[in-house]
Amino acid sequence: MIFPAIRRNFFEPMFLWKLGSSKLSYWRRLEKTQYLSRQELEEIQWRRLQELWDFIWQHNQFYRNRFLAAGLTRESLAIPQDITKLPIITKQEIRAHTEAMISDGYCEGNLLHFKTGGSTGKALDIFITEKCSEQRNACARRHDRWTGWEPGEPIGVVWGNPKLPVTFREKIQDRLVQPYIYLDTMAVTEQSVRDFADSWKRVGPTLLYGHAHSLFILACFVEQLGLAEIAPEGILSTSMMLLSHERKVIEKVFSCKVIDRYGCEEVSLIGCECERHDGMHLNTEHLVIEFLREDGMQVNPGEPGQIVVTDLMNRAMPFVRYLVEDVGVPLNRQCPCGRGLPLMGKVEGRVADFLEKPDGTRIAGISLIENTLTRIPGIDQMQIIQEKIDSITLNVVPGLQFNEQRKEELSMYFRELFDGKAFIHVMVVDEILPEKSGKYRFSICLV
Repeated sequence: MIFPAIRRNFFEPMFLWKLGSSKLSYWRRLEKTQYLSRQELEEIQWRRLQELWDFIWQHNQFYRNRFLAAGLTRESLAIPQDITKLPIITKQEIRAHTEAMISDGYCEGNLLHFKTGGSTGKALDIFITEKCSEQRNACARRHDRWTGWEPGEPIGVVWGNPKLPVTFREKIQDRLVQPYIYLDTMAVTEQSVRDFADSWKRVGPTLLYGHAHSLFILACFVEQLGLAEIAPEGILSTSMMLLSHERKVIEKVFSCKVIDRYGCEEVSLIGCECERHDGMHLNTEHLVIEFLREDGMQVNPGEPGQIVVTDLMNRAMPFVRYLVEDVGVPLNRQCPCGRGLPLMGKVEGRVADFLEKPDGTRIAGISLIENTLTRIPGIDQMQIIQEKIDSITLNVVPGLQFNEQRKEELSMYFRELFDGKAFIHVMVVDEILPEKSGKYRFSICLV
């Protein structure tokens, strides 16, 4: 048996030293900067934004052409608020110009390559350097520790298509530096959950990490099967919205609070709850995060807005004022934890998750899911698919109290919500299947 402290203080430093990695020293700096004042953190952010602007102006023709076309010069970025002068970039533009977005001096073949399907299912290619990846990992490590987990302690991961160690280096890293056990969300069955529990008992993870809804499904299995082996000291939910009723079930079954995290493959971690659960701390050192109305103006604190992100760390393929296609709520208060990192409220959903009424009104699908589950008993899970402006399918996983009366109540509720102008088709299903990524989508607008 290898004690976590030995992994943390001996094997990991030796492993990273051999790789020439600066991850640990960078992580230690982040541990300190989180407690700086908001003003000090914004000064770091502003300095990095100016450095990014200088770099782009000299080494990235794609953005330089965009800025020139918008009538901007190098001197256009004189104060932090000037970032709003820069044009917003969309997923569609990135897909059309991926190769052109690579900065001078970088070759795609020498960069780390990631793909994300996002809410549309269309692939988006992202390229970063090894150094940028280490900085992102160091930042995630800082936030992982907010759960009570410490480096070197094993982690139980609930994820789709998990990347298992294959090479000798990966196996050594998993054994001596950071052990993981996995439950593949593409095949969650009674037997796979029992196998996961056996692995948990053998390896002894302290942190349970995974997709929000996948953690909920695991919790339901654990409660149903009466498994006591899976006993995390911290739980980290990520990758999709954590619904309030699912959080309650997860915390009840595992007798442990959930820390919720928000991010995306394109820019990595955006916000994360701390141990106070009073909102999500924004990743100010790495990103500039804006919340915008549809007219492009900044929203007021407490008001939902589309999230636009500028990545201050990725030089190889810069993301400047990137429209994430998520909707979130900025907050204007200080967290009692003492960290200076600003706060945002819950993510209200992806743009693609918002349903549309015939009069143009938009409804947050995830909020509608929560309201429905609270209003009508007997629904274990539900998925809303709006195929047309006047046609909606509700996929329902029934509970014990679900019957024809509940089905009619559900249909009536949605008909009234859409002013009687939409056909509501209720489908009773055995389960809501995940997408190829292992994630689940509960509100899909195809209009």
